[in-house]
Amino acid sequence: MGVAALTQRLCNFEIRRLVLIIGVAVVIVVVNQCFELPYGKRFYFSPADTGSASVVTLLGNVTGSNDLESGKFDVVGVVGIVVNNTGGLELEEFELEKDASNVTVEKSFPVGINTSEDDISSAEKTIDFRHDSVPRDSRIGESYKLDNDSKTSSASEFQNEAGIVLVVSQGAARNSPGNINAVSKGNFEQTTDIQVEDKKTEPLQSVSVTLHDNSSMTSISTLRKWNPRPTSISQMNLLLLRTPISSSSMNPRRYSTRDRELQSVKLELENAPIIRDNPGLSASIFRNLSIFIRSYDLMEQKLKVYVYTEGEKPIFHQPLMRGIYASEGWFMKLIEGNKRFSVRDPRKAHLFYLPFDSHMLRLKLNGTGKQGLEKYLKRYVGVIAKKYPFWNRTGGADHFLVACHDWAPKITSKNMGTCIRSLCNANVARDFKIGKDTSLPVTYIRSVEDPLADLGGKPASERSILAFFAGGMHGYLRPILLHYWENKEPDMKIFGPMPRDIESKRLYREYMKSSKYCICARGYEVHTPRIVEAIFHECVPVIISDNYVPPFFEVFNWEAFSVFIQEKDIPYLRNILLSIPDEKYLMMKSEVKMVQQHFFWHKKPVKYDLFHMILHSVWYNRILQIKK
Repeated sequence: MGVAALTQRLCNFEIRRLVLIIGVAVVIVVVNQCFELPYGKRFYFSPADTGSASVVTLLGNVTGSNDLESGKFDVVGVVGIVVNNTGGLELEEFELEKDASNVTVEKSFPVGINTSEDDISSAEKTIDFRHDSVPRDSRIGESYKLDNDSKTSSASEFQNEAGIVLVVSQGAARNSPGNINAVSKGNFEQTTDIQVEDKKTEPLQSVSVTLHDNSSMTSISTLRKWNPRPTSISQMNLLLLRTPISSSSMNPRRYSTRDRELQSVKLELENAPIIRDNPGLSASIFRNLSIFIRSYDLMEQKLKVYVYTEGEKPIFHQPLMRGIYASEGWFMKLIEGNKRFSVRDPRKAHLFYLPFDSHMLRLKLNGTGKQGLEKYLKRYVGVIAKKYPFWNRTGGADHFLVACHDWAPKITSKNMGTCIRSLCNANVARDFKIGKDTSLPVTYIRSVEDPLADLGGKPASERSILAFFAGGMHGYLRPILLHYWENKEPDMKIFGPMPRDIESKRLYREYMKSSKYCICARGYEVHTPRIVEAIFHECVPVIISDNYVPPFFEVFNWEAFSVFIQEKDIPYLRNILLSIPDEKYLMMKSEVKMVQQHFFWHKKPVKYDLFHMILHSVWYNRILQIKK
C-alpha cells in the first residue's frame, strides 16, 4: 500500500514538472512576441477613423521559393504610414533587426468582418503577390475595392528588390504588438504574420521615398540598402579608360591562331587613321570615331562566331521577339541565321555564343529560384567544357551571352562570370564589369513585323512640354518622382501608369513627340525601355538611375545626347533642365536623331544597326582583354 502511494506521488510530481516545462516554454514564446525579441517581430494596425489612409511597406529582396502561395523576401525594413482626416502625416516606422531576413508573407490575408453588407465583398478580397514569371508588360497588380462606388487602386507588384507595398485607402493605423492589420471602410481587418529568421545583412540607412495611389501622395521615410555615393557617369568614364588586366584564367599560356589575329587587330586600332567625319555618322556621339570605324570595319572583315548547337528548346535556340525582353531574342534569331559572321567549324571562331534565352529560362524553371537557374546553367557550361576544348582554354573569356531578364546578372555571375556578358540590367554597383561586360539596350517590341513603327517626333520649336514621364510605380524611385513633380508645373507632365487602351498608348507617344526631355527613371532595376523610346521619338533622354551603365558605353559619348541626373537630385529636376542652354538642347536633340540608327532592329541586319552594335561591343571588349 505504501509502495502504491509512493508511486502515485512520483507520477503526480512528473506530471506537474511536465506542465511547468510547457508553461515556461509558452511564457518564453509570449515574451518573445511582446518584447519583439530577435527571432521575430509582429506589428498591429488597428481600425481608426474612416476617411484616412494607411500603408504598410515591406522592403526586401526575393529569395528562395517562387511558390504562388507565399513569397520569401530578405526584408530590410517595415514602414507604417498614417494620414489622418485633416491631411496631416503621422509616420510610424518599424525597423526589423539589422541582421534579419527570410520573411515569409502568406498570399491570403484572413479577414474579420464587422461592417455592412456593402463592404463584405471588399473585405473578402485576398492579396495576390504577382511574380515576374510572365512578361513585365503583361503583369497587373491586384485590385482592391475602396468604397461603395467601387473605386479601385492597384496594389504594387514586386520583382527582385521592389518594395512590397500593401495599400488600403481608408483606415488609420497605430503600433502595438500583434499582427499586421490593415483596415478599409468599416471595421474589418486583413491579417498576416511575419516570421523573421536570423541572417546578417548590410547596415541600413534612411532615405526619403513617396507612395502614390489614385487619391493621395504621401511622403515617407523608408528603410533600404542605400548607396550614398553612387558611381557617376564621369567615374564610369574613368573606369573605362583603365584597360582591364586579364587574370591567368582568362588568358591561355599559348595563344591560338585566332587570338593572335585579335592581337594584330588591337595593334591596328591603336594606330587607327584619324577620321574627323564620316557620312551617316556623327563624331560627337562617339568617344573616338576613328577607332570605332576601324574596329567596325575589321569586325566585318575578320570576325567569326561559333554558335553552340547544344541545348534544347525552348530555353535554347527559341528566341522570344516581342515584349520588354526582346533584345536577347532578336539577337539570337539574327546571329543563328547569319552567314557572314557565323561559322560551323569552332576552330575558326574568335568568339563563342551561348544561345540561351534568360527570360525563357526564368519562365520554364519557375519555382526553382535563382539558385536553381544557376545550377541549370552550370550543368550547361559543364556539357560545353567537356565536349569542346575552347571553354577550358580561355576560362570562358572568348565566350559571350546576351541576356535581358532582370535576374541575368545574378544567375550568370558565378558560372559564366568570365564570359563577356551583354546585359540589360547593367548595374556597375553589382556584377557588371565595365570594359568586359557590355550594356544591352532594352527594346520593347510590340510588333515583330514592324519593330520600327511610329518613329520620329515634332521639331524643337513645337515641343512645348519641358519634361514627360508616365509609367507604373515599379521600384522605389518613381514614387519619389511623382511626389515632387506630378501636377506641380504646367510644363512638367509627370504621371503614374496610363491606361492600356489604344488611345492612351497613342497619347503616350504624342507626349514623347511633344516633349523636349523624356524622363527615363529606373524601375525595379536600373534599366528602362524609355531610353530607346525617347531616342525613337527624338526626345532627349534624362536618365535617372544611379549606377546604370548606358548601352554601348564603350563606344558612345552619352553626354552628347542625353542628361544624367542622380537620384538624390530629383527635387531639382526642373531647375537642372531649365539651366541647360537652348543651344545645348538643340545640339543634343540633333545628336539623338543621329544615334537613332544604332537602336533599330531589322529582320535583315543593316550596317551600324542594333544587331551589329551588340556584336561590335562584344568584339571590341574581347579585343580590350587580349594582351599584346
